[in-house]
Amino acid sequence: MDITILQPEGLVKSPAFSHVAIVPPGATTLYVGGQNGVDETGRVVSDDAAEQSLRAVENARVALEAAGAGLADVVQWTVLIQADADLRAAYGAIAPLLAREGAPPLVTAALVAGLGVPGALIEVSAVAAVVR
Repeated sequence: MDITILQPEGLVKSPAFSHVAIVPPGATTLYVGGQNGVDETGRVVSDDAAEQSLRAVENARVALEAAGAGLADVVQWTVLIQADADLRAAYGAIAPLLAREGAPPLVTAALVAGLGVPGALIEVSAVAAVVR
């Protein structure tokens, strides 16, 4: 059994995201909590939105790999971007890392007033599924 990603007729077709993910019974589901652009000490890596975004996704990758998964196993991303951050830089830096050819994952993105980590401009979280 495989994970099925759908772009149903009647909904916008996008190479950047899909609309529905069907995870079969028996698959292992992993939830990665919010990751910011911080190093292993918790220090924000830069005041640059693109650098923070890349580090946040890298931190998510490290978390996924610790659980036996990878970026390709993500079925849904949530991306929160500080409202005063450079949106194009923040999202543009990571868009190629989030996408997959043919069946991209589901993506929810929002501009927010603030994040829990002082100085953080972005936070990503993920839901991944692995069929073993």
